[in-house]
Amino acid sequence: MQKPANSYKYSFKTSEITRAERINQEDFELRKRRLLSAIPILCISLAEILIFLGDVGIAVIVHIGGLIALSLSNIYVNDPEIQKIHQALMLLPILRLINLSMPIFFDTTLYTFVFIYGVLAIPVAVIIISQKHSLEQIGISMKNIGVYMVLSVPLSFILGFGEYLTIKAEYIIPDLSFENLLRLTIIMVFFVGLIEELIFRSILQTRLAQALSIGESLLITSLLFGLMHSGYGTCYEILYTSFVGFLLGIIFYKTKSLPFITVLHGFINVFLFGIIPHYMSSWTGL
Repeated sequence: MQKPANSYKYSFKTSEITRAERINQEDFELRKRRLLSAIPILCISLAEILIFLGDVGIAVIVHIGGLIALSLSNIYVNDPEIQKIHQALMLLPILRLINLSMPIFFDTTLYTFVFIYGVLAIPVAVIIISQKHSLEQIGISMKNIGVYMVLSVPLSFILGFGEYLTIKAEYIIPDLSFENLLRLTIIMVFFVGLIEELIFRSILQTRLAQALSIGESLLITSLLFGLMHSGYGTCYEILYTSFVGFLLGIIFYKTKSLPFITVLHGFINVFLFGIIPHYMSSWTGL
């Protein structure tokens, strides 16, 4: 026995209503995620702008307030995607507060990176474990590693030279002896490069891409990466490192290789704070 025609019409209309409701609900959830992500991002950005303007004391208060708010948000926000984004964003004020509070124990500033990023490795590891990131999400892969390592050297030199022209960085090793270069390379790759890429690309960019979109995740992480260089006191450095962050984000999105971007990031700093300043200082007029 066949159903009446109006039954099919009713089922079709019900299906259309259900689909429209689902689309509306998804749009609402996306708007809510954008709003709840934007608030702490603006708070972190404000604190870094204050550091750029020289108001470090107020910036510390803003960062501490933002860190407390992000900690409490997990109690009141039910969306697990937002909770993960907020956990990832907590790493940025932690990074800045550790950076500002770390005393200088040595004649050079090289070893302060060990204390800053060594301490920061603990909350990074906690978030990776608690959020159950897969090896693919983190980017732990040896695929095409030989090609990536070869590419990382010329790319890091080009990007490092561009940053040197932007901030005219001073060298942080006394000479270019093998021992000093090895020490600089280990610290810049396995402390600075690894921890910052885990924060900005493996954790934050991945979570933003899942909750929002790939384009938004690249834009947000690159801008935050640039703003976290506000301590240099020049807008050109913020703009340049935002560009570098965007490039690193694209590379990570395309390759899903944490070793590649870690070595690339680390060697940018090796050229910036070691090799290039030593050579450029011997050239008069530069």
